[in-house]
Amino acid sequence: MEFEKYKKYRWFFTSAGKLVIGGKSAEQNDELLLGIKNFEEELIVMHTAEPGSPFSVIMSEIKKISKKDLEECAIFTGCFSRVWRSGKKNAEIHIFKKSQIYKDKKMKTGTWGVLGEVEKKKVELKLTLIRQEGVLRAVPETAAKKKEILAKLAPGKIEKTNLADMLKKEKKISLNEEELASATPSGGFKLI
Repeated sequence: MEFEKYKKYRWFFTSAGKLVIGGKSAEQNDELLLGIKNFEEELIVMHTAEPGSPFSVIMSEIKKISKKDLEECAIFTGCFSRVWRSGKKNAEIHIFKKSQIYKDKKMKTGTWGVLGEVEKKKVELKLTLIRQEGVLRAVPETAAKKKEILAKLAPGKIEKTNLADMLKKEKKISLNEEELASATPSGGFKLI
């Protein structure tokens, strides 16, 4: 199962190679969820308990998704939400199925309803910088092989504009600022 234009969204591959896609904006959240509604397969969708989060989708049949895939997608969802920007260390993630989501005409852009039971998972907000498919990505640490890791990040006070300089100075890594900005969450950082 493929979502052909996934690179225009937030995305990464889990440690098991499952593609995870998340919206970068309310418009992209709508586009992504409308796009998957037509898939025959049931899919797992995630969002933070609070507003201001990507809807993240694991692009794999449910029966092929492991607990580790779920954990990695949950961390990704929390890290790219407003929770990171607020500087919190943890986020509560809601996990549900594609068949549970709905949208009516009164709902604003990016807002969807969820019917039935929702699984709740608390995750720690930490990411690692690596390259996947030749593109810089900020992913959960378990989704990266140790030798691939360029840096480890958590919510903090370092502004995104200063992150490239700090990585160059402290980690001896030279990264394109535009690529780094595209790969990382909104808000501040600390190197861990």
